[in-house]
Amino acid sequence: MTVKDRLRRLTGEPETQKEETKSDRQQRISELRRRVDMIMSRRPVPHPPVPDPMKGQPVVDLYDVVPGEEIGNDQGRFFLYENTLPAAASHGCRCIGEFSSLDMNAAAILGNDSDLAACACTEGLFLDTETTGLSGGTGTIAFLIGVGWFQGDAFVTQQIFARDFSEEGASLAYLRDLAREKKFLVTFNGKAFDVGLLSTRFIMNRLPDPLSGLPHLDLLHPSRRLIGHRLENSRLGTLEQEILGLRRHGDIPGSEIPQRYFDWLRRRDGRLMEDVFEHNRLDVVSMATLTVHLAELLGNEPDMERIAHEDLLAAARLFAHRGEEARPRRLLTSLMDSGNPAVASESRKILSLMYKRKERWREAVEIWEAMHARDACDPFAVEELAKWCEHRQRDFERAFSLVNHILEKGRTLSPMDRDAFRYRLNRLKRRRGEG
Repeated sequence: MTVKDRLRRLTGEPETQKEETKSDRQQRISELRRRVDMIMSRRPVPHPPVPDPMKGQPVVDLYDVVPGEEIGNDQGRFFLYENTLPAAASHGCRCIGEFSSLDMNAAAILGNDSDLAACACTEGLFLDTETTGLSGGTGTIAFLIGVGWFQGDAFVTQQIFARDFSEEGASLAYLRDLAREKKFLVTFNGKAFDVGLLSTRFIMNRLPDPLSGLPHLDLLHPSRRLIGHRLENSRLGTLEQEILGLRRHGDIPGSEIPQRYFDWLRRRDGRLMEDVFEHNRLDVVSMATLTVHLAELLGNEPDMERIAHEDLLAAARLFAHRGEEARPRRLLTSLMDSGNPAVASESRKILSLMYKRKERWREAVEIWEAMHARDACDPFAVEELAKWCEHRQRDFERAFSLVNHILEKGRTLSPMDRDAFRYRLNRLKRRRGEG
């Protein structure tokens, strides 16, 4: 018995199966080649290497493009660049001198942390990092740490640069000493990325973490709540353009920054890091500007002429969400007369429901009646007035009239609203003794 016969017996194939001919084998091989060619045709075509504009040029020292200095401490040495923006300088549509007017009570509401209200604006540390990767992990380091703070009417930024991996400990030690002098932290998406990454690096370098115990205002979340409703997204770059009026020219995309650092490690050409330093510095200054702008939305006397009413409506919602009562009522009362019909209508709705929850029925009903007078087919006003008449006043006739009118005249009712009003109308018929 041949080996093939034994295999047929093991696999259960009939022994009379026809032997594969040479032409059959060639056909099978051709089919396999065809499939391989199809797979290879779907692979992306490799792009030719991008020409290196610095190839053949002399290396430029970092000090020639970033006028910083080498700093030493008990952990080693690193590079530090400091910049001070005077009060008269501008950042987008804002003046640096406005930064010192930061309302810390508003900042406490933004961060949902009452400890911030007890701090002075000069005690805050604004922080942003540039890292060797965007996904985190123990192998990712923050090679450039940008920090800033208010100093009188000026704003100071410092950028802590680890020129290679061996300088990370010295960089972190400097940040540790700097953070010990501050009482709160401000970041943009720092709770999800920067602070966690730095905490890991402090542990890896056996250094105490000075950031973990600080009250932390992460600007991403209040930005989404207060401004995100009218923006394509809530990235810092978008907020800079649409809210702060800042246009960056020649800015390096954040996704390219890790590779820039790796290129720097190989070449030590300062031009590779020049754009990275400027990108990081602008991020820090923009955070300070954005903090002032968001705090103004929550101020006791917001500028109704200058600030978008949609943002003030979002601020009223945030006040209410944080458990405030007087301030959202005051703000909503002003917005009821807004020239923006959508804002005015939504303000009336929210304020009336606030009164309803507190059983301040007179104020709530006044708003519903005013809304009904403007539009007798306003679904919200009709529903709330019908509830009031039926359950509080026992005035079934008025409730029936309100609901019947909107069902007859309300041409733009959604199917869901129409079904709900029909159900209410049938119940009111029964209560009126009509069946």
